[in-house]
Amino acid sequence: MVCAVAGASVMGLASVAQAQQTLNIVSWGGAYSMSQQRAYHEPWMEKTGDNIVNIDRSANALAGLRAQSQAGNVTWDLVDMLPADAMIACAEGLIEPLDHDELLAPAPDGTPASEDFVDGALGECFVASIVYSNIVAFNSSMFPEDKQPSTIQDVFDLENYPGQRALMRRPINNMEWALIADGVDREDVYDMLETEEGIQRAFAKLDTIKDHVIWWEEGSQPPQLLADREVAFASAYNGRIFDAMVSENQPFEIIWDAQVFELDGWVVPTGKLDKVRDYLHFATDTQRLADQAQYISYGPARYSSSDKVSVHAETGIDMMPHMPTFPPNFATAIQKDDEFWADYSDELNQRFDAWLAQ
Repeated sequence: MVCAVAGASVMGLASVAQAQQTLNIVSWGGAYSMSQQRAYHEPWMEKTGDNIVNIDRSANALAGLRAQSQAGNVTWDLVDMLPADAMIACAEGLIEPLDHDELLAPAPDGTPASEDFVDGALGECFVASIVYSNIVAFNSSMFPEDKQPSTIQDVFDLENYPGQRALMRRPINNMEWALIADGVDREDVYDMLETEEGIQRAFAKLDTIKDHVIWWEEGSQPPQLLADREVAFASAYNGRIFDAMVSENQPFEIIWDAQVFELDGWVVPTGKLDKVRDYLHFATDTQRLADQAQYISYGPARYSSSDKVSVHAETGIDMMPHMPTFPPNFATAIQKDDEFWADYSDELNQRFDAWLAQ
């Protein structure tokens, strides 16, 4: 009997040890990865004993998955990815199709996950965790108090608002903003970009500031460039600017005009679903998404999380005015058209790179 009990104890310990694992999770770095660390990773590691390795590669996640798949050595277990890239990765068989109601937790009142996530949050191979915004911010100390910029047109106005600009080295967002600054209505932007005339018009508007642009590729760069006063304006993820404003007391202001809002979330590399199933169920539940909004100004992608969001965990400030979806911020917002970018991103990326090289 003693031997049997001892044997069972050993087997139990072995089972626990076997259950503990290392998860290689790819994300965007900076304040965003920190918010995931606090809201998802640390509670999960404490609950399970798992180890989570953060990898800051989401800016090039699609290319990374392609390379690993071609090499036959996929080392990433879970990847934070944009919906347009997720559509491409799904079509190429790089990531797993997801049964949302089987995989994800229902809302606290029992509402199935498929009815609790905001519109567009659940794709064939994708589950969103946040609603965030691409915005342009500026260093308010670099402009007179009575002449602070406020519109996307001001970003293209070198005469009245001089200084270097920092823009992401991709056509996404830049093409939309260029057309709006050139007088195109928000509702017509993507229809215009489907035409050669619209593409040429966007590049022509970007030409007007091209010589005054520093092109960034990592999300940590815009707030640093603004803080160092190397640029007066910088496109950025709104949460990065919020973090610099509240955590570092930087004199930044966000231009909410023509913010391009979108969803961001998880995809599972092919063959990895069994490994990350439990973690993904945990990290996308109502409480975890609400917890993340305590650390960064991104809205949770679940309806049931919204009323659980209150104040910033570190400073106690009200988070609502800093959310992209706050009504005054949202008045001129543009929803990124993920299907458009899934269809045209390869072509426009090539043309954008060629334009940069001119």
